[in-house]
Amino acid sequence: MTSHIMPTYNRLPVTFERGEGVWLLDEDNNRYLDALSGIAVCNLGHAHSAVHKAICEQSEKLLHTSNIYKIPNQERLADKLTEKSGMDNVFFCNSGAEANEAAIKLARKYGHEKGIENPAIIVMAKSFHGRTLATLSATGNSKIQQGFAPLVEGFVRVPYNDISAIKQAIEHNKNIVAVLVEPIQGEGGINIPATDYLNQIRSLCDEHELLMMLDEIQSGIGRTGKFLAFQYNNIIPDVCTLAKALGNGVPIGACLARGKAAQLLTAGAHGSTFGGNPLACSAALAVLATLDEENLIEQAGQKGQAICAGFIKHLQGNPHIVDIRNKGLMIGIELDSPCADLVKLALQQRLLINVTNETTIRLLPPLIIDEQQIKLLVETLSTIITDYTKKTTQETLS
Repeated sequence: MTSHIMPTYNRLPVTFERGEGVWLLDEDNNRYLDALSGIAVCNLGHAHSAVHKAICEQSEKLLHTSNIYKIPNQERLADKLTEKSGMDNVFFCNSGAEANEAAIKLARKYGHEKGIENPAIIVMAKSFHGRTLATLSATGNSKIQQGFAPLVEGFVRVPYNDISAIKQAIEHNKNIVAVLVEPIQGEGGINIPATDYLNQIRSLCDEHELLMMLDEIQSGIGRTGKFLAFQYNNIIPDVCTLAKALGNGVPIGACLARGKAAQLLTAGAHGSTFGGNPLACSAALAVLATLDEENLIEQAGQKGQAICAGFIKHLQGNPHIVDIRNKGLMIGIELDSPCADLVKLALQQRLLINVTNETTIRLLPPLIIDEQQIKLLVETLSTIITDYTKKTTQETLS
């Protein structure tokens, strides 16, 4: 069949028709265990009744109005998000890239108000912040930047989890106005920094009057066992971006700000046609209520530990496993060589996974995953990994 869709994705040979909790069902009614959640989007699983009910009820009343009018659901959602995060206010948009664009603009505005003509933001190697031109430029992956030069200026890149590199960048560049960092790198390979990494960045930002900006697009909304990952560190950033799981599949993004950062964007400084419309906000409100009602955030931490313990038990002694790491239900299994073929092998076993940074299996299962499904995930994937590493070893030796 000829496709008129731009070939921007290497699509796998499967089409899903519907979802039920942790399961996706294809055209022939085969069930696949979704251990990726649409890349950290469907934290409540597929077709959750609360989200379904909320968007059905809202769609019968009103889908959209412009942001030039008051939107009650948006006000309620902003109240909930600021309450849960400790931030002061919210700008709503449609995606993570847009949320990070807002953060970048906010940092530049902050710099200009300090009299800095060419403000710069410290960003990290192996980071991912989106695919718009500015967020692509902030991202620490040269592969996805190829072909799109000239990139947007104003970013100073340093290694992740390296405080001394941030200190040096600040000392050598008087234009630095902010630090943009993921509490846990998702696309970069589920990289978990030192326990006090964020605390030290917070201290540096306070000392030098810089904005601390956290990209929680993948790690947020309960995935790590806290509502936001930075809450493990008992700090509050100046700016925090959200998207993905906020609408459980309904597109919505948010840029949260507090203190000096909260008053920078005024009327006319930024905007979004669809951002925070009644439908998207109704879905997000249902997501937040369900997380609390079903105690899913605390469970995410416990389930992540159970999954990792299972993999450690099944894969111990396998010389090709470099590391198994997690923060809640952000889970990475790093191998000693590229392993993208595992995605298709898992698909054949009706298990949906992802490989990122070439050598790391990334698992982002729904927060609703239960004990039996965890057992199935661990046993199925462990067998796939064991068979794959045995085969590649034999091929190398022959």
